[in-house]
This record gives sequence, structure tokens and C-alpha cells, in this order.
Amino acid sequence: MHDLERRVIGKVMRRLIPFLILCYFVAYLDRVNVSFAKLHMNQALGFSEAAFGLGAGLFLHRLFPV
Repeated sequence: MHDLERRVIGKVMRRLIPFLILCYFVAYLDRVNVSFAKLHMNQALGFSEAAFGLGAGLFLHRLFPV
């Protein structure tokens, strides 16, 4: 690998890795938030477990497609 390639890859990694870590952290917080929202939404709106599971599954699948 040439010196220029190493410098470019290093610069890309220094900029990309922190951004990817931040994205992972935000995705984790979003998933945890859904479980906390479940506690209040089921009581307030009268959702069944199946209805909430379907809604959460569709929401998370849309945000984080496989």
C-alpha cells in the first residue's frame, strides 16, 4: 500500500468510526426507549401485548431494516 493510500484510509477511519459509534448508541437508546414507552402506552391507550408488539416490530423494522 502506498503512503497516500494509508493516509487516506487513516483519515477516513478517524472520521467514520466515531460517527458509526454515535449511530450505534442512538439506535440502542431508541430500542430501549420503546420498551419504556410500552409501560405507559399499554395502560393509557389500552393496547394489548400483540398490538404493541406488532407496532413496535413494524416501527423498528422500518428504522433498522435487515
